[in-house]
Amino acid sequence: MHVLILGGTTESRALAARLQEPGAAAVRVTSSLAGRVAAPRLPAGEVRIGGFGGIEGLVEWVRAHAVDALIDATHPFAENISFNAARAAATAHVPLLALRRPGWVPAAGDDWHQVASLEEAARALGGLGRGHLPGRRPWGRVFLTTGRMGLAAFADCPQWFLVRSVDAPEPPMPSRTEVLLDRGPFTLEGERELLARHAVDVLVTKDSGGAATAPKLQAAREAGVPVVVVRRPPVPEGVRVATTVEEAAAWVRGRAGA
Repeated sequence: MHVLILGGTTESRALAARLQEPGAAAVRVTSSLAGRVAAPRLPAGEVRIGGFGGIEGLVEWVRAHAVDALIDATHPFAENISFNAARAAATAHVPLLALRRPGWVPAAGDDWHQVASLEEAARALGGLGRGHLPGRRPWGRVFLTTGRMGLAAFADCPQWFLVRSVDAPEPPMPSRTEVLLDRGPFTLEGERELLARHAVDVLVTKDSGGAATAPKLQAAREAGVPVVVVRRPPVPEGVRVATTVEEAAAWVRGRAGA
């Protein structure tokens, strides 16, 4: 059985390793990475890097390499590839499973402001943080953790931004920006220190879910920092969803033994 995992996430790497454990059913695993990160963490098994060229290219690759099952284990915000995967799987008549970590849930003491897009998040900043209070300068200090893509949405904002990403972002971006190159997982102690050192008064994040980057939410809660949370897009209609690596592995093993 040949499984193609559209990956790049912690869960995709864990699934590739799980499917190739000694004693497991014979499964050939190929992981596909988008190639947007300069030095990605490579999963076990075969790896390909780069796009497919849209739906038609993915269908062609699936057929040419005799793929028996397709797993979309991309980032929850990789909306385009998830849509392409759903269309390609239907066209190629290959079963598809989406592996999605559960989203974050606000806890007592959180000051969350949920929005539908990065553009809406930028607009929400005007009423948050110390910058909007009477007698204050008309900007605040924003910790932006939405990745290096999409910074153009904040390019016209007057606030000061701390942008954290794995690779250096490119313009357009806010004029008052400091870039912090770092990769999770992050610790609660480290996030507390970062918020205090940079006098952050607003946190902006996507609802990526998972534990690797969640400590920033607790640090913001403790510091009384409001959080703008961009809601994740839905999984394409009709696609089966697994929320854990074990559930996804069981789905594959069930098909391998069928």
